[in-house]
Amino acid sequence: MLQHELEVLIQSEIPLLVIESTEENQVVELLLQLRHSYQRPLFKWTLTEGIRRLDQPMPAQKLFSQPTEALQHIKSVSNPGVYIMADLHPFMDEPMHIRLLKDIALNYETLGHRVILLSHAFEVPVELRKLSARLEISLPGRNEIERIVREEAQNWLKRSGARVQASQENLQLLVSNLTGLTRTDARRLARNAIFDDGAITASDIPEVNRAKYKLLSEQDNLHFEYDTAQFSEVAGFRRLKQWLDERKVFFNGDASSLPDTPAPKGMLLLGVQGCGKSLAAKAVAGSWHAPLLRLDFGALYNKYYGESEKNLREALQTAEVMAPCVLWLDEIEKGISADGGESSGPASRMLGTLLTWMAEKKAPVFLVATANNIQALPPELVRKGRFDEIFFVDLPDEEIRFKVFDIHLKRQKADPAAFDFARLVEASEGFSGAEIEQAVVSAFYTAHAQESELNQAILLAELRKTQPLSVVMAEQIAELRAWASQRTVPCD
Repeated sequence: MLQHELEVLIQSEIPLLVIESTEENQVVELLLQLRHSYQRPLFKWTLTEGIRRLDQPMPAQKLFSQPTEALQHIKSVSNPGVYIMADLHPFMDEPMHIRLLKDIALNYETLGHRVILLSHAFEVPVELRKLSARLEISLPGRNEIERIVREEAQNWLKRSGARVQASQENLQLLVSNLTGLTRTDARRLARNAIFDDGAITASDIPEVNRAKYKLLSEQDNLHFEYDTAQFSEVAGFRRLKQWLDERKVFFNGDASSLPDTPAPKGMLLLGVQGCGKSLAAKAVAGSWHAPLLRLDFGALYNKYYGESEKNLREALQTAEVMAPCVLWLDEIEKGISADGGESSGPASRMLGTLLTWMAEKKAPVFLVATANNIQALPPELVRKGRFDEIFFVDLPDEEIRFKVFDIHLKRQKADPAAFDFARLVEASEGFSGAEIEQAVVSAFYTAHAQESELNQAILLAELRKTQPLSVVMAEQIAELRAWASQRTVPCD
């Protein structure tokens, strides 16, 4: 499709063609392949090498390296040619250059020159807009990326004599996570994944995503979370785990054969502090083998009008390019206003920007928003349809507290069999998962100070010293539970 579009534009009567692309070598190679369509010599100008002919071997000469003399030369040549002007954009504030390009374009019938302005970004001056056409080189799609990965697998076979070990599932997983990159970057990351061990495995994906994020993001408000949890590390959340398992196939693209199947949009996790909302967000990304991006609303705000919304739009655009991915909005109520009026200022405009993106986004970006205070959330955000579901994360019951103790005792290298879990579960009534974890850690420190092993007595003593949040803020938590009982789905 790209080759066809470029061929049509070259064969047209438009004298100036603007091509925006970061893949200069690939564009030049494509123009060389299309020589039959324009049947003219192909030249390329750069500031470092001047004008060189590309379609025939020529001796290396640095001729007409300055933009003015290069354009004057093109204007004076009587034989029609195609001239690639690479990275001319920094010199377009010079009136002489604009006029020379206009002279070449206006004399197209006489000179027959086609000038291609090739750069990563090019703002066409007003004087040249009606004499030019623009072609943006799109990023490669899934089919092209899969072809690139298979080419690199063939290169490995030629080099090592062994075939690349890869399942179809892992191949498609790698292809999905290379989308949004240029052809050059996709090829480099695919080569790194294959040439590391001659295989494509699920363990390659985190490193690919890490490198991809570094290529795409220069922002301080969007963070790549390197450590994502597996749901085996999360106690409870039975209903949520089942809900996510049912939607996994629709998120990663394996359900593309099903007609008109909408991709999952996201979920809102509301609940008591310390009960695992953040851990659940990480576990979604880990179980779906998707990169996890955390959006820091506090870093988005800027004192200049419109800059906060711009920062949010840029962060959301980066998330779309990282797709398929999980975008985590932690404590979302701190970043947006519950007041939808104009008086709320940047927070209100940020809410509008977010809601518009949520309604219009096409890329597979699964949104996980976590919140502690439902009263601070605007009704526009929590209405039906914004999220696929709103889940409530409550204080853990006896069974979940049993599993939480088991997980954290094992992390401290303690033998769970040496503890009476029934007494621990009873003593931790009303505790959140985070409070249980902290009690186990504090008990470990106490045991170390006493030069003894972590034991039942020390751990029970730490639990008795702790006043859980459910006691300290009993009224607020009771109000939150009452609100959620009829409006949300329990995670367990």
